[in-house]
Amino acid sequence: MSYAIEFNGVEKAFGSFKALNGLNLKINEGQVTSLLGPNGAGKTTAVSLMLHLLKPTSGEIKVLGMEPKHPELRQKVGALLQETKPADGLKVGEILQLFRSYYRDPLSYETLLDLSGLHREANRKAASLSGGQRRRLAFAQSMAGNPSLLLLDEPTTGMDVEARIRFWEVIRALASDRKTIVLTTHHLEEADSVSDQIAVISEGRLLAEGTSDSLKSGFTTRFISFRADNPPKTSELQSLPGVERVEQKSGYIILHSKETDALLTFIMNAGWGISNIQVSSATLEDAFRSLTAPVENKAPAIQKRKEV
Repeated sequence: MSYAIEFNGVEKAFGSFKALNGLNLKINEGQVTSLLGPNGAGKTTAVSLMLHLLKPTSGEIKVLGMEPKHPELRQKVGALLQETKPADGLKVGEILQLFRSYYRDPLSYETLLDLSGLHREANRKAASLSGGQRRRLAFAQSMAGNPSLLLLDEPTTGMDVEARIRFWEVIRALASDRKTIVLTTHHLEEADSVSDQIAVISEGRLLAEGTSDSLKSGFTTRFISFRADNPPKTSELQSLPGVERVEQKSGYIILHSKETDALLTFIMNAGWGISNIQVSSATLEDAFRSLTAPVENKAPAIQKRKEV
């Protein structure tokens, strides 16, 4: 499989601060890849470098086999950045037609309205749009040239729940057409549901990459949650063999353990009045938190995994 984007030993410094610190990253063509990381990890800097909005301090970047400054990429790459400001004096439809005029083979006007769901707002001034509607307009602008590579930096910021659901339906449809989509998001459940590959970045370095399942499989701890009519003390729960951590949420006791079979047998025979018992595996959020935790707090259960 060929790569849509390659970062080879890329550093980007702002004075003494290194936003990227020797980043090595390869993103496959024709897939959805999510860049995840805590605030300040370097995700937005990486996207800005892909778009030639910033220049690397050192290292090499290739986008669709070209240097990011190559003029041909303007016809091939669409981008939705965190901060966008539409031309408030123009109507939605006028903005979309203007952006269509920038490209050799643009999507149709009606298709852009379909993608954004802004049919009713086509004759409204952009200044009158809500924050979520402005995001949807910016997305339509990013799609105007029918790009083969789409870069989305926190794309659902400001959208309500309904708009977010519809947006991800559109992204899945685009992914089925084998477009290359790179996104950053703080909504891990969304990244989990749409991504073919996930790359976790922290302090400007790649920590792990692979499918969601491969990242979660490195987290061997499982979770037993239950209600108890006669709950034991937390200290008693913490002393049970194999229990790594105890939580209590919304009336549920949650035990973290790698030895859930033996623990289940003990719990069911402990006389605590157990109900609503469930056993679950790690989520992407569990894996993410473990990967990005400070070294002294890092769980030993998860390891870096890489899939090609």
